[in-house]
Amino acid sequence: MSDADTVMERCDVLANCSEEAEGLTRPFASEAMRQAQDYVSRWMREAGMTVRRDNIGNLRARYEGDGEATLLLGSHLDSVRRAGKYDGPLGVMVGLAAVQRLRDSRRRLPFSIELIAFADEEGLRFGSTYLGSRAVAGTFDLLDLDHTDAGGTTMADAIRAFGGDPARIAEDREQGHVLGYCEVHIEQGPVLEARGLQVGVVSGIAGQNRFRLTFTGEAGHAGTVPMDRRRDALVVAAMYVIAVEHEARNLPGLVATVGDLRVPGGAANVIPGRVELSLDVRHVEDGLRLAACERLIAQAHALAGNRGVTAGVRPLTEDAAVPCAPRLVSLLSEAVEASGHELITLPSGAGHDGVAMSSLTDIGMLFVRCKGGISHSPAESVETADVAVAIDVLGRFLELVARQT
Repeated sequence: MSDADTVMERCDVLANCSEEAEGLTRPFASEAMRQAQDYVSRWMREAGMTVRRDNIGNLRARYEGDGEATLLLGSHLDSVRRAGKYDGPLGVMVGLAAVQRLRDSRRRLPFSIELIAFADEEGLRFGSTYLGSRAVAGTFDLLDLDHTDAGGTTMADAIRAFGGDPARIAEDREQGHVLGYCEVHIEQGPVLEARGLQVGVVSGIAGQNRFRLTFTGEAGHAGTVPMDRRRDALVVAAMYVIAVEHEARNLPGLVATVGDLRVPGGAANVIPGRVELSLDVRHVEDGLRLAACERLIAQAHALAGNRGVTAGVRPLTEDAAVPCAPRLVSLLSEAVEASGHELITLPSGAGHDGVAMSSLTDIGMLFVRCKGGISHSPAESVETADVAVAIDVLGRFLELVARQT
């Protein structure tokens, strides 16, 4: 079996570690995550790595080198709800395949490799993204420990139940001389497929804001309250969703999404008195993104006021656009060309653990083509041949880093 076949088979195994039978759902600090980490830790040890789980719940494996410096590889093991099997786990498995090649050839590099399977990137359970990578980077916000999930469990209690220690998360910060962080990830977009290319080097990651909005009107009987007397929160929310789309369609490069909308206590014969929704705004230029956020927040208040409804806006996360380090972009580019493939550099509209890791060290990313550019869906698909190219490029990248160390 080839390295790429092994990666694909392992992604299939991990896809069965899910909270739901229909589709892959693997939240932070869940039993499904524990099961996935059990598999991955075993594979890491088979590759000659020492493995530990840190206080936030990341799985961290080390392949010792001859020098004192460390190069970080990784991606995440958590998922969105009803996810595909490659977003996150593919990067961990490709990194593991590259280390396995070193192990099989009995090679040690002039630096150690730490492969990190981050415990939370998507923010499915607590709505706060990059929990794992922010702990490693030393930027974890202790106030997040008070967040609660849908069942009322606090993040601190979830971490304890998973075997971690929320009081010691500061100790998770990577120590010593770090050479950089490199992540392999599916593209989650259509560019590589449209160009007929298997891999691409990422130039940078778009900035992102997330908000939680609440529209509060007045509930009433659907059959007795006249239309001109209603304070329908859902009507305002529907108008706002259209306004968000309009804003994004009229600013090149901006993407804005309402991906979660809830009507607490909703019923067929009740006028909705309260609606909660999410807002996700992204752009590669921070100034344009922030200006768009201001306009969208003002629009929420304006639409609500015109209908006798109030709007509450709660910022959740804000991440600036992150450029990939020119040094790592150059080495990844050289590795792609040395592997006999055409070079393309492209930005990432999706957020990645590299956003958090950039506050610790230089970051680099390699994209792998995905069918139709589809991700966050069970339809997510990659080709074994493309995975083989990614493993080869990452291996060459390690060799190039070794020459410069």
